[in-house]
Amino acid sequence: MRIIRTYTDAGKSGLNIRGRAGLQQLLHDVQQPKPDFNAVLVYDISRWGRFPDPDEAAVYEYSCKQRGIKVIYCAEPFNNDGSLPSTVLIGIKRSMAAEYSRELSVKVFAGHRNLVQLGYRQGGAPGLGLRRQLIDEEHNIKGILSRGEKKSIQTDRVILIPGPAEEVSLVHQIYRHFLDDCMPERVIASTLNRQGHTSDTGVPWTRGTIHQILTNEKYIGNNVYNRTSFKLKIKHARNEPADWIRKDGAFEAVVPLDQFARVQEIIASRSHHLDDAQMLDVLKKMLQQHGELSGLVIDEEDGAPSSSAYRSRFGSLLRAYSLVGFTPKRDYAYLEINRALRRQHPEQIAEMSASIERMGGWASVNSSTDLLTVNGEFTVSLVIARCKPTPAGSYRWRIRFDASLQPDITVVARMNHANRRAFDYYVLPSIDFSSEVLPTMEDNGFTLDAYRMDTLDLFYNLAGRVPLEQAA
Repeated sequence: MRIIRTYTDAGKSGLNIRGRAGLQQLLHDVQQPKPDFNAVLVYDISRWGRFPDPDEAAVYEYSCKQRGIKVIYCAEPFNNDGSLPSTVLIGIKRSMAAEYSRELSVKVFAGHRNLVQLGYRQGGAPGLGLRRQLIDEEHNIKGILSRGEKKSIQTDRVILIPGPAEEVSLVHQIYRHFLDDCMPERVIASTLNRQGHTSDTGVPWTRGTIHQILTNEKYIGNNVYNRTSFKLKIKHARNEPADWIRKDGAFEAVVPLDQFARVQEIIASRSHHLDDAQMLDVLKKMLQQHGELSGLVIDEEDGAPSSSAYRSRFGSLLRAYSLVGFTPKRDYAYLEINRALRRQHPEQIAEMSASIERMGGWASVNSSTDLLTVNGEFTVSLVIARCKPTPAGSYRWRIRFDASLQPDITVVARMNHANRRAFDYYVLPSIDFSSEVLPTMEDNGFTLDAYRMDTLDLFYNLAGRVPLEQAA
């Protein structure tokens, strides 16, 4: 056999096809009118994937067979010839590969649990006023981990320590505003924003980010793990407090314990259970005060149930609105998100243009259509898709195209659940996709997900240019 090309997904999870650019590209190439290969060599069945549902692996293999391309497992002691013995063995091996992932998940979770109970930090941003410190197995300090950095030696551990004095002072200021000045979270956020302070991620403060600082136990030195879980990358779940894993007093406290306890008492006193009639009375008062209702208005109201509580109790916000006599004309939270995304559009266009130029290419922007013309050869349209989480916890995206533009390539930037940064990208050539079939769900099948990318680096590389002397 002559090897035409190699597809690899080094270091990627085999639990699903998302993030596996190599497998996605292979399945895309298989669907081309005249593939330039007639067999796919795979080391063994587990390298095809450890999908929790073995049928998923079978679907991808069948798509190759439909095109006359044979999948050959090189290290397996049987031929993939469609005979009964090989079919049975392949099914067993796929189930074994999935079971390996399940067993590994249990072992990894047990390891994390033991490390948390020993007082070591297991992932997550440190937060304002805290830093991640790297120590070795003898507890000797090795340094501070910056944002995005990870430990590289298996025996090293991470703990939390107080951060810069100005950040710790800002945390104390937040607690003083809440306890001494009786400011609710929304007012504290407005005060800090007016003073020019930003959160640890560099964005303006919101009621939610203030509330997180007031309620997270890491500020009193407690190490808490397993609040949420994403086992086998199937479904995000919020776990009950009884299932949390904790180690009290694991780190040096930033906030005194008595202050933290007083804050929790105040917050708990606001969270007493309301029956349906009481919840509707609160909603009526908000309507009278603001003259309108939306998810954003409800969530920003101090001392009131959240919009998700109304959805859970009454089935939907619209039903809760109807019970208090309000008919919304527009979703104001939706409008605010859209306004923010529209502001991001020219910034992302400029970033795409600059990234192409850094790779040696060039791009010009049509001021009336925002279309990018790359290297004078093809046009690119950027679409930013708003994320809308469903009540079940999954994500959906609203994607709309301007059909009159007719670009050669459409780049869809799907935003994360908070609609603040890109979750992933789809690079869709006009010749290969229809606007009637769009990537609106988390998993869209390999015919669409073959175009999915975690970043646009590959697109920039393809659009780049090098001098002729260097290419030669």
